[in-house]
Amino acid sequence: MKSFTVALIGNPNVGKSAIFNELTGSSAHVGNWPGVTVEKKEGKFTYLDAQINVVDLPGIYSLSANSIDERIARDFIVKEKPDLVVCIVDSTNLVRNLYLFVSLKELGVKTLLVLNMIDLIEDKLEIDTTKLSNSLKTRVVKTSATKKIGIGELKEAIFDELHYPQEELYVDYGNDIERSIERIKNLLNGTNLPYNKRFLAIKLLEQDPLIIQELKQQQKENIVENAILEINSLEKIYPDLETEIIEKRYGLIEGVVKNSTKHLVSIEDRLTTSDRIDKIVTNRYLGIPLFAIAMLIVFEATFKLGGFFADYIEQFFGWAGDGLSQYIYNPILQSFVKDGLIGGVGTVIVFLPNILILFLFLSFLEDVGYMARAAFVMDRLMHSIGLPGRAFIPLILGFGCNVPAIMATRTIADEKDRLLTILINPFISCTARLPIYVLFTGIFFKENHPGLIIFSLYALGIIVAILSAKLFRSTIPQLKGKVSFLIMELPIYRMPTIKAVLIHAWERSREFLKKAGTIILLGVILVWLLSSLPFGVKYASEQSFVGALGKFFAPILSPSGFGFWQAAVALIFGLLAKETVVGTMGTLFGGEDKLSIALPHLFSPLSAYAFMVMSLLYIPCIATIGVIYRETNSLKWTAFSVFYSLFIGWISATLIYQIGSIL
Repeated sequence: MKSFTVALIGNPNVGKSAIFNELTGSSAHVGNWPGVTVEKKEGKFTYLDAQINVVDLPGIYSLSANSIDERIARDFIVKEKPDLVVCIVDSTNLVRNLYLFVSLKELGVKTLLVLNMIDLIEDKLEIDTTKLSNSLKTRVVKTSATKKIGIGELKEAIFDELHYPQEELYVDYGNDIERSIERIKNLLNGTNLPYNKRFLAIKLLEQDPLIIQELKQQQKENIVENAILEINSLEKIYPDLETEIIEKRYGLIEGVVKNSTKHLVSIEDRLTTSDRIDKIVTNRYLGIPLFAIAMLIVFEATFKLGGFFADYIEQFFGWAGDGLSQYIYNPILQSFVKDGLIGGVGTVIVFLPNILILFLFLSFLEDVGYMARAAFVMDRLMHSIGLPGRAFIPLILGFGCNVPAIMATRTIADEKDRLLTILINPFISCTARLPIYVLFTGIFFKENHPGLIIFSLYALGIIVAILSAKLFRSTIPQLKGKVSFLIMELPIYRMPTIKAVLIHAWERSREFLKKAGTIILLGVILVWLLSSLPFGVKYASEQSFVGALGKFFAPILSPSGFGFWQAAVALIFGLLAKETVVGTMGTLFGGEDKLSIALPHLFSPLSAYAFMVMSLLYIPCIATIGVIYRETNSLKWTAFSVFYSLFIGWISATLIYQIGSIL
């Protein structure tokens, strides 16, 4: 059986992942690209006598290689040389999406164009695929991945295109630029860079930093110098040469689209439902309040709906702990099972419904297209106080987990902006903190707007992140500079399928369960062991090892209102994973049901809120610290993040408790 490699590429939000899933089914697996932590998805399918391996490249807008995602995509296409590159575009926005496709054709690769979301333009736009195919020198297939339309035709087209040659597509840049391209091409004859010579010449005129670097590594500085002379000459005619080159590409695209499409509705009727909704949700004055209200509703529903299911899970673990202990006669083993495993891990698992429900809401808002609008709306506020525009996207991802959110900063081209976003991201409240909030809110604020209390913690994290960014930008020399704007394409609103939302929510919640079975389990076992040693002491007493550890750090926490050793121990073990704060308390006090009795004797509502603030802001978990180091490649910045967040967490909790006590 013959084997081929096919790469899927496209802008973000064009349904590329859905196409990948439909093509590969259960054969897909996820890893990382060699040397980087950006996710790599691979799968395969069989068609006739061919096994076709599919690689899902990161969602990008161009092949300029300004961001790490763009470099990965371009390097894979150039160096790995897939047999076919399938470019997936959003049928509702052909002009913007075809820019990447034209760049691929200039690179000289064999392509297949997929018009996805074709169901969204029915009765609105007619696309003549024959004219489009002839103009762009490629085969065109219409699909709708969510409705499983055209997948069979796509597989057939992939198989056919693997066996036939293709014509090249040229963008006419005008006589002056074309003459410069030819002169640079002649200079490139002695190089062995794995690029199409015309593509290489154009990228030199665009001053692509990676191309320039590769030529210098081959000691071809003379080519770079001659390219600069060409640029200087052309800029006497075109003051902004790079913009001129981009406009020529768009000129070709607009002509092709105009020639191959026909609008079926009037200009007035083309105002889509998305446009009408955006007039409200992206309004200068209404956008931020609407986002805040949406988040408040999400957290209120998360607490109330999750609490309903959590009560039953809590009863189950209470029954399991009492039932199992009756059949275990060894007191040490009995303590390990009841206090350690069930009391610790069970206390954390109780909050799985809350996490699952939160992810259901966030997945729905993301898939429906609202979260992109939230980033757009918040960009105005963030930019006005010195934050990079693209920072809000990784910050939004931080609501799920700070680790992939920090990895997502690789899409930020400017290194200063990227570093700044990495440093502030740990302040965004991930779902690992949610069990802490739900536990304390359920005990101390159950009758006093619990959703509002949880919402205030998420809002506080965003505020601290924004203020920290402002402070870093104005005081740290390595982070000073111009602030980049957020340039993004807003996807149209579309109702996601129930299956897609459930899959996204479950995939994220599954990570919580994995942690419960690994890191959190190890943490509570360690807490139980230290609570039981030295032999002969009362379990989880001040005389135990864990009690001594807590007593050593407890005085530091006294100004914050929770200067008792159990709180100190919980925060220390929370470094393994934030959920372990709850698991540790469950282990120390013997389960979630015991916590509702014990904690009101140790905390007041004010000190409980201060403890939640401390849990929100103090040192990131081990996994987050590790990814900060990997992404910055700097012990200095990693240490700075750890000590700064510890200080901010302690000072914030202390101020809230002390000022609250006075009031």
